[in-house]
Amino acid sequence: MLLVIDIGTSAFKSALYSFGGDCLAAASVPLSVISCEGRHEADPAQWLRAFAECCARLGPLEKVEALVVSGNGPTLTPVTGEPACGAGGLRLEAAAARLWLDRRAGEEAAAVSSVMGAFVDSGFFIPKALEIKNREPELYEKTRVFLSCPEYLACALTGEARTVFPAEGFDRWYWNRQVLEKLALDPKKFPPFIVPGDVIGTLLPQAAVFFGFSKPVPLIAGGPDFFAAILGSGAVRPGDACDRAGSSEGINVCTEKRIGDPRLMSYGHPVKPWWNLSGIISTTGKAVDWMMTVLALEPGAQDEFFALAAEAPPGARGLVFLPYLAGERAPIWDPEARGVFMGLGLETGRAELARAVVEGICFAIRDVIAVMEEAGAPVRNLRVGGGPAASGFLNQLKADISGREVLVPAAPDVELMGLTALGAAALGKYASTAEAASALIRIGRVYHPDEKKTARYERLFVGYRELYRSLKNYFAVF
Repeated sequence: MLLVIDIGTSAFKSALYSFGGDCLAAASVPLSVISCEGRHEADPAQWLRAFAECCARLGPLEKVEALVVSGNGPTLTPVTGEPACGAGGLRLEAAAARLWLDRRAGEEAAAVSSVMGAFVDSGFFIPKALEIKNREPELYEKTRVFLSCPEYLACALTGEARTVFPAEGFDRWYWNRQVLEKLALDPKKFPPFIVPGDVIGTLLPQAAVFFGFSKPVPLIAGGPDFFAAILGSGAVRPGDACDRAGSSEGINVCTEKRIGDPRLMSYGHPVKPWWNLSGIISTTGKAVDWMMTVLALEPGAQDEFFALAAEAPPGARGLVFLPYLAGERAPIWDPEARGVFMGLGLETGRAELARAVVEGICFAIRDVIAVMEEAGAPVRNLRVGGGPAASGFLNQLKADISGREVLVPAAPDVELMGLTALGAAALGKYASTAEAASALIRIGRVYHPDEKKTARYERLFVGYRELYRSLKNYFAVF
């Protein structure tokens, strides 16, 4: 039995899985984000509290052979203390974590890009660490190590600080000694690299006893959440694409070879010898949450929101939405970009606003797919995962706008299923992660594009792209 954990932006998800792929129990705890004027932070202590709550809800853990942990990113946590576990629970002192949404390190990103010789977005690790050094020197000096959110939990449980380097090709988004020296960053604050599937360490004896494990079991690195999702969606052949939906959205297509395009990220696939081509969209689920608030819908009422969107006709009566509510990553990489409604009229109502937001999200996905194919990576299908994958309306709209079949895995929580495959292979239950994925992952439902709607949306997509291009120069002004 495996205990698999994925730390999202809005939820801490966990489950017990058998090595045959059966979910034996699951538990999820909501997480909070502190957002103000471009700052997007989280209290790392909530991840430890969520872990304790999930363990209590999952039941007896004596048969767990290992933990596998992934999480959102790039999120940077300045760890200032040492792990401890006692009557008060699990503790590891740290300052507020800078979430992947955080954009305050713009100047530092420019400096890092110059050193790297290639563009590095302000949301990535090194710009954030450099921003802390430049603007919060006391915190920088107090920081023992910088960790991502799953690495923080792993350190609290095992006492070992490690950085999970996902795969070949990620060099630009991480660091090396030469880069750290040029930026005058202390290399001792940046832990050594390991890769997904490696053992970070074993649980501290006191932690194993406190949480009810039979012994100090190993904790296996799952890497970033998107890495686990690619594997858990079954996107393991060239042309298969994983659409991992949550607060943000990652489109990852399996390719035969590495493809270089500055609008996208290319790196090793979880299954060798393939490569992965990736485009990350910053605010998709966040855009839905925002519009639900605007429309005075209750938090968590996504079904009501999608039902409202379905009341409006395709095209939302001429209303187009750019979902750039916190800048945008792929394919435009524009931190100054902002959300836009174009085509508001007296006929615009709640349903049109809701549908335009959902269509805008799907157009952003279509934009990434278009760039992938321009770069030479055909996209054969979309395998969706995450909470939004439960919406039939959204899945059909993705099929209609993308022109691709949308496949919904039978176990839609693709991060947790991917972690199960990764952990099972690491423990020798399968010969490889590819074999584990083939044995464990099944497709539950397929959505086929409506050809007439796809043709109409193709024309609207041209307008969607042109809207950003026409407004690009205005975003920096306002």
